[in-house]
Amino acid sequence: MPPFSPSIGLLETCLEVDDLPRSLDFYTRFFGFPVMVNEGHFCALDVAGRSVLLIFCRGHQHGGQMACGRIPPHGGTGTSHIGFSTTEADLPAWETRLAEWSIPVESKFTWPTGGTSVFFRDPDGHLLEFLTPRVWPTY
Repeated sequence: MPPFSPSIGLLETCLEVDDLPRSLDFYTRFFGFPVMVNEGHFCALDVAGRSVLLIFCRGHQHGGQMACGRIPPHGGTGTSHIGFSTTEADLPAWETRLAEWSIPVESKFTWPTGGTSVFFRDPDGHLLEFLTPRVWPTY
């Protein structure tokens, strides 16, 4: 096994959704994530130039043979969770945006380590979270 490397990171996160156009509208308009790929049954969104949010249409077979190689089949069921990093200074603006979009905050609290979490849901019921620094020792 290769040794731990600080160059490793989390690049892709995937959500399965019931209505791809609705979810694409939500993530591009609410967060402002640019679309990198839209294949009709899945989309890839740029998250701050550091990571990729993949949105797959639920029930569609994901993976298969491509010109460059084979992607193994994959997919999921139910709801998932994604945490988005933000600064303490920017958190109030995100909370205002949630209110403007009539998106209920399910929970908000400050962790014993000093960071704050704000939880809410996307149109498919996935649990989303804004996290400020000091929620985790690594952030």
